[in-house]
Amino acid sequence: MKESIMNQEKLAKLQAQVRIGGKGSARRKKKVVHRTATADDKKLQFSLKKLGVNNISGIEEVNMFTNHGTVIHFNNPKVQASLAANTFTITGHAENKQLTEMLPGILNQLGADSLTSLRRLAENLCFIILKVKNKDIQGRKIPVYASINRQCCSS
Repeated sequence: MKESIMNQEKLAKLQAQVRIGGKGSARRKKKVVHRTATADDKKLQFSLKKLGVNNISGIEEVNMFTNHGTVIHFNNPKVQASLAANTFTITGHAENKQLTEMLPGILNQLGADSLTSLRRLAENLCFIILKVKNKDIQGRKIPVYASINRQCCSS
C-alpha cells in the first residue's frame, strides 16, 4: 500500500513538471522540421535506388507531348530506368513550349495523334489566313498573308 502511494506521488511530481497549458506555465513547443529540396531529392534518389534503376546515357533531349498542343522539353536530362518496375525517371530543367516552337526539328518524333493535331493546326492557320486576307486592316491590304495563303492552302 505504501508503494502505491509513493508511485502516485512520483507520478504527480512528473506530471507537474510536464504541465501543458494553464496559468503561468511554460508551454511545450512542437518541433517543426523544415525540409529542404536537397533532402527531398536525396529521399527520392534513395527510393529509386531501392527500385534498382540504371542510368541511361547518351540522351540529348526528351520531349513529352500533352493533349493541349504543348510540349514539355528537357534539354540534356538525366534519364534512369527500371525495366522490372516499369519505371522511367527524367530529371533536369523542364520547359513548356508550344508545338509550333519546336517545328521542324520535332517532326520525326511525332506520333500519329500528334501529326493529326499538327495537320488540324495547319488547316486552322490557313482558315485564319483566308479570313485576314479578305479584310482590310486600317484600309491596307496585307500582301504577306496572301503569299502564305498560296503556299499552305493550295493543296
